[in-house]
Amino acid sequence: LKENSSEVVQPFLMGCGTKEPKITQLCLAAIQRLMSHEVVSEAAAGNIINMLWQLMENGLEELKLLQTVLVLLTTNTVVHDEVLSKAIVLCFRLHFTKDNITNNTAAATVRQVVTVVFERMVAEDERFKGIVEQPPPVQGNTNRRSVSTLRPSAKDAYMLFQDLCQLVNADAPYWLVGMTEMTRTFGLELLESVLNDFPGVFLQHQEFSFLLKERVCPLVIKLFSPNIKFRQGTSTTAPPAPVEKPYFPICMRLLRVVSVLIKHFYRLLVTECEIFLSLLVKFLDGEKPQWLRAVAVESVHRLCVQPHLLCSFCQSYDMKQHSTKVFRDIVNALGSFIQSLFIVPNGGSTAAVSAPAGGSGSGAQGTAQGGPGTGGGSGTLTTQAAFEYRGTWIPLMTVSVQGSAKATYLEMLDKVEPPSIPEGYAMSVAFSALLDLVRGITSMIERELTMEEEAAAEFRETHPDQEWKPEPGAHLVWEEMVNASWCGLLAALSLLLDASTDEAATENILKAEMTMASLCGRVGLVTPRDAFITAICKASLPPHYALTVLSSNSSNLSSKAYSIQGQSVQIISPSSESHQQVVAVGQPLTAQPQGTVVLTAKNIQCMRTLLNLAHCHGAVLGTSWQLVLATLQHLVWILGLKPAVGGALKPGRAVEGPSTVLTTAVMTDLPVISNILSRLFESSQYLDDVSLHHLINALCSLSLEAMEMAYGNNKEPSLFAVAKLLETGLVNMDRIEILWRPLTGHLLEVCQHPNSRMREWGAEALTALIKAGLAYKHDPPLAQNQRLQLLLLNPLKELSNVLHADIRQKQLECVLQILQSQGDSLGPGWPLVLGVIGAIRNDQGESLIRTAFQCLQLVVTDFLPTMPCTCLQIVVDVAGSFGLQNQDLNISLTSIGLLWNISDYFFQRGEAITQELEREEEALQKQAQEKGETLNRPFHPAPPFDCLWLCLYAKLGELCVDPRPAVRKSAGQTLFSTIAAHGTLLQQPTWHIVVWKVCWS
Repeated sequence: LKENSSEVVQPFLMGCGTKEPKITQLCLAAIQRLMSHEVVSEAAAGNIINMLWQLMENGLEELKLLQTVLVLLTTNTVVHDEVLSKAIVLCFRLHFTKDNITNNTAAATVRQVVTVVFERMVAEDERFKGIVEQPPPVQGNTNRRSVSTLRPSAKDAYMLFQDLCQLVNADAPYWLVGMTEMTRTFGLELLESVLNDFPGVFLQHQEFSFLLKERVCPLVIKLFSPNIKFRQGTSTTAPPAPVEKPYFPICMRLLRVVSVLIKHFYRLLVTECEIFLSLLVKFLDGEKPQWLRAVAVESVHRLCVQPHLLCSFCQSYDMKQHSTKVFRDIVNALGSFIQSLFIVPNGGSTAAVSAPAGGSGSGAQGTAQGGPGTGGGSGTLTTQAAFEYRGTWIPLMTVSVQGSAKATYLEMLDKVEPPSIPEGYAMSVAFSALLDLVRGITSMIERELTMEEEAAAEFRETHPDQEWKPEPGAHLVWEEMVNASWCGLLAALSLLLDASTDEAATENILKAEMTMASLCGRVGLVTPRDAFITAICKASLPPHYALTVLSSNSSNLSSKAYSIQGQSVQIISPSSESHQQVVAVGQPLTAQPQGTVVLTAKNIQCMRTLLNLAHCHGAVLGTSWQLVLATLQHLVWILGLKPAVGGALKPGRAVEGPSTVLTTAVMTDLPVISNILSRLFESSQYLDDVSLHHLINALCSLSLEAMEMAYGNNKEPSLFAVAKLLETGLVNMDRIEILWRPLTGHLLEVCQHPNSRMREWGAEALTALIKAGLAYKHDPPLAQNQRLQLLLLNPLKELSNVLHADIRQKQLECVLQILQSQGDSLGPGWPLVLGVIGAIRNDQGESLIRTAFQCLQLVVTDFLPTMPCTCLQIVVDVAGSFGLQNQDLNISLTSIGLLWNISDYFFQRGEAITQELEREEEALQKQAQEKGETLNRPFHPAPPFDCLWLCLYAKLGELCVDPRPAVRKSAGQTLFSTIAAHGTLLQQPTWHIVVWKVCWS
């Protein structure tokens, strides 16, 4: 049937030729039936098209014609070349009739037909996949050169696309013969849909790539030119030539085409895309019409949700010499666009009318309380989310879901006149773009960093002896991306943070600043990391709050005003008059008393972000712990949080009277904040050793500042740092060795401070750490790790050098508690502990001596059997020194009694003591011989056990000549009773020493 289809079709064609409506309709229906059964040959198809053309020229059955063309082209692939082009022209011609329905139907048909032509080409490529053809040699670089190398369907697609470019450029088509009129807007829409739906065609066939480069790009650039030259409000003197005004329908479609070109063909069109992107950035300029800026910012948003594309920009432009810094410019343009909206006179309404339409009576918000935002619950002031800065009020709308750039004005394909842009729309899109940009870049780089870390870990497992070397390329790109974008991002984000009146918006901005800070930390870029952290810190504190750490850091920044296309962008300092709800009033932490400062709900929100940053990203903070902790210390002070047991901060009443005023809103927040603060330092156990040292160093330098401030006055000092050093030490007991020296060294300095509150907390922290360190189940246990045990006890001994009685009191109370809980396991620590007990002087006052003596009594009654015998002589000396002190007669007499108890113990355990001492003596003798020295101990050469007795008798002998009669009498009685009772144990030569050296000395 197909072979004879020309004959079969003939009568129907003749029927159409009658131009009788009924007959024509029947014939067209019959022809469609034949087509749908695919029994139409190429020749027949040609005849059918010719007949349809005649009907079109006579203006008959236009909708049926379109339908027939569509059926013909979609059911088979017999129509090619001239016949195909004629069919397409026919549809185009019908698109420009007087009848609206026909026009719209024809437009839809043209779109479908164009798609069909390209779909055929894709199908053809599929069929020939894997067949390698020998391409003929190409002569010259002419416009027509490449068609000969294409297969039939590809050739049709090529000719069609080339002519679409011709038509949009207002040139005569080569292939679509018979076109009478065409609009640029329709042409651009068709170009865009082909580029968007069939990117593969252009990437796989060099002929099509050539069309992109040689035809599409120059066309786009040419059509853009009126928009580039145009500026709003140019001077009134007549320009030399009339400047064509930007035309919304064309401009918007061009931006759509550019978005597609950049998205799909960026690799192919590196130079052209550089031009497009620079143009796009120019369209954000303040002098462009509002609608142009709106569609431009929508286009920029489309780029911002494609982090990998931004990464390619950075590699292709920013990292190449002599190339435009495209990625940097995009970010900066977005930043300066946002800033311009606050500065432009018509960009937003002034705050005087800041009550949005339908706001719940908020016009009279400030009258009753004498100022905006002083009373009321949170967020009752304005009902709409908005930004407000120095009198400019810009509402914030929801423009698209996070991570997707849903445009409004780029989709208005039916509008001819530029639409009016609602207030706040451009700001809302720019804000979303900024957030998506940060989110995209940070999550992309962090994913790659994590993958790299995993690869490194795997490599170390498999090759423990080799050094892991990451590929430097990736790191350079990440660093360049951060370096190129951080200034612009920070300027925009800190301005928005300052202007935000909406909690959710504030949260998003803070999150962006935090993820940027952590990313900079991870890739090791210290300056930008500190800059983002400084921004969060400043936003946490009251405006213009004098905090030296921050101001020194930000002055380096604010001197870096950087310029974007000649507009200079300043890092803007916070405006203090923003309408924020005040939630707390407190005193600033300064050496000189000043007035009060206020904290707003936003300050508290920023403080929470700061806590979150330190909690989750502590490992990358490094030296910026300093900034974070200094800020937290000031906030804690203003809020009146005071340290409690274990170093946790609890809401405490200020000592100086009612200077701190907190609203109920913040009162309920305080326990939460203090909890997060504690959790933050608890999480220090997960930091690596280097990060932990950064944290400890930062706390120590904070504490030194607090100590400086507390000199020369007995005002309440800031105990934040000391309390947090304690907390950090307590949770890192498992690796206490690495931080013990800096930690305790600093706390010992605090213990010598003249301010009593300060030193009291220093001693509290130090003794708590020592007790916790001894009680902790170390691995190996302390009994087998003598070095660690002595390290832990050493600061306790150091406290003996402190002259303040309150500190010595704490030290001795600590010894008493250690004896009660760890006395049995002190082992080699005994000499140290006994040294602390015996470090008494007559000028110390009774109560200290009494506490120390309590410790000694406990030792003599409970612990003599558990201590090494070599320490017994020290016990005798210490007991003797309590006898000799002249502050408390009772203690002197009781200590003589203790010496009697000690002698009893010597007598009962004589054999065991003798054995142990002799073992020890041998070892010492051996050491002395090796070193070539003589053994040096009192009463040598008497045997060691005898020497112990001699020490005891000598002590009692000293007490016999004490100036106080009661002591002399008691000591004399005890000396003779002991000699009488236990003298039998001594050896012959020893008796000689007793008689001559003790009794007659």
